[in-house]
Amino acid sequence: MEAAVFNDLQILWDYMRMDMAPGPADVILGLGCYDEQIPLRAAELYRAGLAPAVVFSGGLGRNTAALWHTSEAERFAAIAMDNGVPERAILVETRSANSGENLLFTRQLLTEKGVTARRVLAVHKPYMERRVFATAPIYWPEAAFTVTSPQVTVAEHIAAARSVGMTEKGVIETVVGDVQRMALYACAGYQIPQYIPPEVRDAYDRLTAAGYTGQLVGT
Repeated sequence: MEAAVFNDLQILWDYMRMDMAPGPADVILGLGCYDEQIPLRAAELYRAGLAPAVVFSGGLGRNTAALWHTSEAERFAAIAMDNGVPERAILVETRSANSGENLLFTRQLLTEKGVTARRVLAVHKPYMERRVFATAPIYWPEAAFTVTSPQVTVAEHIAAARSVGMTEKGVIETVVGDVQRMALYACAGYQIPQYIPPEVRDAYDRLTAAGYTGQLVGT
């Protein structure tokens, strides 16, 4: 990766991460995607005693539909069970295909199961933390959300993504696409607004000008 591309990617990555400290919750929610480090992080938080239950949410989305045949939630649940989370502590939601549906359908599932979740500890990719934080008040307004992610660098994330079939360009394009959605989805009412600093907008513009446009809405 060219140094200029990496530097701009790092700017977007740092903006989208929120570095919230995980704390006690009613449930840990692992949101589905291509990142198999998410169930490892969820298992780590469960083993630390931060919540009595773990929900994995995700069918197949804009990246995983081309990679897997098993739902993201089922795949993540299997990884979590291999890493110390008992099956009895896991619920899976397999219908959702985007972040809003992850939250909406998980909320419905917990209601059906009679589980009250006022405190949710959400786990997603590092560059999805801010989007989950901004989406939660729309789709799950009664719950307080803390958002965390696998504790990895940009390079470590890309290496892990490549191991499951993603390309380096695909990862960069996904980050760029999610930054675009911060503004678009707030305007559409899917998220609460978040301030986007000028240096983030500039890095986004340079990456789109360089051709990292494959995950942009409307292209």
